[in-house]
Amino acid sequence: MNYHNLAEEIIAMKNADLELREKLIQQGTLSDGYSEEMASLHNQNAMMLDKIMDKIGFPTIDHVGVEASEAAWLVVQHAIGLPSFMRKCGALLEKAVNESKASSIGLAYLQDRIAVFESKPQLYGTQFDWDANGKLSPNEVDNWIEVNKRRKLIGLNTLEEQLEVMRKRAQNENQTPPTDFKKRKQEMDVWRKNVGWIK
Repeated sequence: MNYHNLAEEIIAMKNADLELREKLIQQGTLSDGYSEEMASLHNQNAMMLDKIMDKIGFPTIDHVGVEASEAAWLVVQHAIGLPSFMRKCGALLEKAVNESKASSIGLAYLQDRIAVFESKPQLYGTQFDWDANGKLSPNEVDNWIEVNKRRKLIGLNTLEEQLEVMRKRAQNENQTPPTDFKKRKQEMDVWRKNVGWIK
């Protein structure tokens, strides 16, 4: 198995993802919901990565190197329209982390993202969204104090510090809150039901 070629494929997926994201930022449309173009690219990348994982499991650092392993994580993290794929990857990534072959931070982000889509509280507070007051805030967490303890254990900053980072980033990218929070939440719930996150 030529892992070098697989690593290049995975990195190319990540680069295509980030290039499209940058294009949407430049167009000022990143905050306008989940664009069809982005959804299509995310699904395409996920299917390509799934074929790779059928051969080698989760692309760990020892197989594909740090850059490609982190790129694989990004592809998984962005495959939000494919719940079963994300859950499968979560299990594979957890196994890799337990074997010290992947990042526990990456696993925390993936577990939190899955929890948010399933309407469950986050354990690490890595996922943020606009709240009813038009402020970028962490999605629901189980317990703020416990979250900060867990974050410290895996080398993350505090939730308070991350909140500042996320709000500054949103400002730099000209992201804006939805004009109709209630409507956006309803649309998100319909989408989550349609793709299979919730019943």
